[in-house]
Amino acid sequence: MGIFKKRNVIANTNDETLVMYSLGGDREAFCAIVTRYQSLLCSLAYSFVGDIKYSEDIAQEAFVEAWKKLDTLRDPEKLKSWLCGILRFKASHHRRKEANQAIKGAEEVEELQVADAENAALDEQAIQQQEQTLLWKALDGMEDTYREPLILFYREEQSVERVAAALDLSEDTVKQRLSRGRKLLKRAMSGVVESALSKSKPGVSFTVAVLAAISGIPAPAKAAAMGLGAAKTSSLFKLTSVLTLVAACSGLISAFWGFRASLDQSRTQNERKLAIKSVLLFMSFALIYVVGTVALKQLALSHHHYAGYCALAALLLASVFVLSYLLLVTKMFGAMRRLRAQERIFNPQAFLAQVDKPGSKQGEYKSALSLFGLPLCHFQFGMAEVGDKPAHAWIAGGSQAHGLLFAWGGVAIAPISVGIVSVGIISVGAVSFGLFSLGTVAIGIIGFGASAIAYKAYASLSAFGWQSAVSGGFSVAVDGAIGPIAYADNINNQQAAEIVNLALLNFNYQWILAMIAILVIVPAAWHAQQVRKRMKLPK
Repeated sequence: MGIFKKRNVIANTNDETLVMYSLGGDREAFCAIVTRYQSLLCSLAYSFVGDIKYSEDIAQEAFVEAWKKLDTLRDPEKLKSWLCGILRFKASHHRRKEANQAIKGAEEVEELQVADAENAALDEQAIQQQEQTLLWKALDGMEDTYREPLILFYREEQSVERVAAALDLSEDTVKQRLSRGRKLLKRAMSGVVESALSKSKPGVSFTVAVLAAISGIPAPAKAAAMGLGAAKTSSLFKLTSVLTLVAACSGLISAFWGFRASLDQSRTQNERKLAIKSVLLFMSFALIYVVGTVALKQLALSHHHYAGYCALAALLLASVFVLSYLLLVTKMFGAMRRLRAQERIFNPQAFLAQVDKPGSKQGEYKSALSLFGLPLCHFQFGMAEVGDKPAHAWIAGGSQAHGLLFAWGGVAIAPISVGIVSVGIISVGAVSFGLFSLGTVAIGIIGFGASAIAYKAYASLSAFGWQSAVSGGFSVAVDGAIGPIAYADNINNQQAAEIVNLALLNFNYQWILAMIAILVIVPAAWHAQQVRKRMKLPK
């Protein structure tokens, strides 16, 4: 598809980087792996089966299997041992197969006895000729002084006395020359074996055969984010996945507390139904977004010619999710205010308690301490009503919260903000906008999320970055992208790994995880507890 540039360049030859390129679909990189380890695998296979041809066949099968399952390799630094494990499994399978064939063949022995007898004589003759050639090759390199006593000894029924008599030598001299001759023969035979084994090792033709075998097999599906080249990318990819998981879990916990607070704020059956409906709608849109993006990823991986269109569809789906949440937040909060006004008119008996009187002190908290004319803290605990203004303070919380330092709520706007929709320098939310943004869909300069739309985008499902993108699904950027479905000037290579690296995140990222958990879970739990304490009516 012409709307995106795609380029893959091998820039480094360490195992981690070659694995990264191979996962990105670079067959030349995989052939570099084959060239590096083909002698090792063929040698191991030969030690199993004792046949050059079969050993190369088994090694080729092992490399093809490795290409198919390369996305299951968890640690690229262990590539060699992983390949050897596949080879040993293949060789063991070959042995079992040969054993089974031998058992089955035994049933047909009687039918083949005549043919076998004829062939046996020819085979025996050929073997003897090979043995004689090999023996003479070893003996011919020895001096006559040692060769003659050695040959005579084994042909004269292993008698030192006869050899001594034949060569006019003393028995002690014969014994010395036999000892020396055996050592020379052993050394010569070792040299012959070493030479034969060396000449039998696989060459370029083996690599070409493997390349031909994998030419029709699609590249492994998992993103290559490994090594330092690969290791730098690995830590970033791990960080992306872990941050997204923590954000998702934190979001679910926060949603639980928010739902409980909504039920405690409700005074009528209609209000409780609206609270349940709101939660179900938010979760349904999130589920549709996740399932839709995963389905697009699978479609792109199984039908490569549709990959570009699937990437566009994933971007569109993330955009629709953002718009749907913005619309839902606006509509739902407006519906809650209108419903509360209606319920006060038609069900006044539900609002007789002091806590439900307009302007009740239990419904909000404003700190007496202020700074530059603004309260230090302002928290709203009651259900939003028509005419209510957003909580506004240095630290603010409520259905709508504006903070000069920190804000938490349905819609939160502050330098540090946490909410269903959050806007800030550091923002965490289902939909977040910020310089450093983390959410289901994160939009900003640096974005982490299930989807991220940012200058530098890091996501588990889809990442759309101006400069760089890293994702376990779709990765689209201008300069560098890493992912199983990647579009950029540099994809799944060393340059891409360097482009996507964030010096900002080189420190211990456990602190980031702790910050996310604290910012999301603690305010939600505290707010829910305060709502229950202040607003829930006794039964």
